[in-house]
Amino acid sequence: MAALPLAVHAQEKLIRIGAMYPMTGRAGLYGIDSVAAAEMAMDEINAKGGVKGYKIDATFTDSKAKPAYAVRVATRYITEDQVHFLFGVVSSGVGLAVTEISKQHKKIFIGTDHASTQLTSDKLQPYYFRVANNTFQSMAAGALYLKELKKTKPWNTIAYIGPDYAYGHDQWNELLYNLDRWNIPYKKVGEYWPKLFEPDYNSFVTSLLRDKPDVLVVGLWGGDTVAFIKQAQAYGLLQKMLYFQPDAGGNYELMSAMGAELPAGLVLGARHYNNWPDTELNRTFVQSFHKRTGRYPTYAAEGAYAGIYAIAKAVEIVGNPDDTEALVKALEGLKFKLPEDPEGFTSYIDPATHQIQQVQAIGVTTPNTDFPPAKMMLGDWKVYKAEEIAPPPGYPATKK
Repeated sequence: MAALPLAVHAQEKLIRIGAMYPMTGRAGLYGIDSVAAAEMAMDEINAKGGVKGYKIDATFTDSKAKPAYAVRVATRYITEDQVHFLFGVVSSGVGLAVTEISKQHKKIFIGTDHASTQLTSDKLQPYYFRVANNTFQSMAAGALYLKELKKTKPWNTIAYIGPDYAYGHDQWNELLYNLDRWNIPYKKVGEYWPKLFEPDYNSFVTSLLRDKPDVLVVGLWGGDTVAFIKQAQAYGLLQKMLYFQPDAGGNYELMSAMGAELPAGLVLGARHYNNWPDTELNRTFVQSFHKRTGRYPTYAAEGAYAGIYAIAKAVEIVGNPDDTEALVKALEGLKFKLPEDPEGFTSYIDPATHQIQQVQAIGVTTPNTDFPPAKMMLGDWKVYKAEEIAPPPGYPATKK
């Protein structure tokens, strides 16, 4: 998809955003939904007069999920389009590359979906902020879920399959770290590292069947999750072990793509759900997105929506989009209510790590036809507080 040009008009004062998302292939729906939700947020804000006399304007470019290409796009955004903010990105590999450009040019980068904890820990730089949960938060919640599960369904052995890059490795390392720090006993019986967008998982499935883990931890995302589950079903794998995917498994894309074929009893998590929390703000977001696009949102949509509102609130505090250092200070500690926030909680950005702090929920697939074409949605929720799933002070130096 070609870049959409900035609507630059001499008489308008603009907050210029340079966004990058994958628009094609297995990751394409993440990008398409992110663009739709970002535009929805921009329209909501601009319809009310914008922010301090500024309208929000954005360019959306296909990142192709390729770091080197995204670096060229980010550099062009800064040097030619003179954007105030870099924005978006789905793949952590791309995010790790773009954050270096952000640091080099001292340009704020609002990450809306990619989840590698490295970006808000050992790779953190002053101009990076993330408005969606990272893998540590998801895997800490996952470890607490597995701890509780031992009381009702005793388990011992675990195996893992995830993509062979930062995002996949972070999930596995962080789950094991949290199991260890909370003294949750386990035995590893296998780990597998397919490439991102792997077309054929059959050899991995047969290996997992030989391993016979009690719990299969999955670190895939997007179309890779759909492809893996479809191929695993042919072997009966999902009936032989607990399928556990706490970071990206609960994405609506999976429910929509598989319909009635999606089995009950899978334990999944995500960064936003269409049916949780059951609040007016979340219902409005989901229905507004559906009215706009004719489909229900994947979780990437809410991250993009959050990112636009984070920018708007920071500019409102500072008064303009040009004072980068003041905008950094405004974003540090920023509090703003989001669709995924349950009653009584408001998301906020940790000033030390630039990582948003949010409640995390994990659910189980169960019949639900409220969000067609899905026939299964998540239910039987377990909810974890933001403070109990945040990395401990000093992480990752505190790793064993």
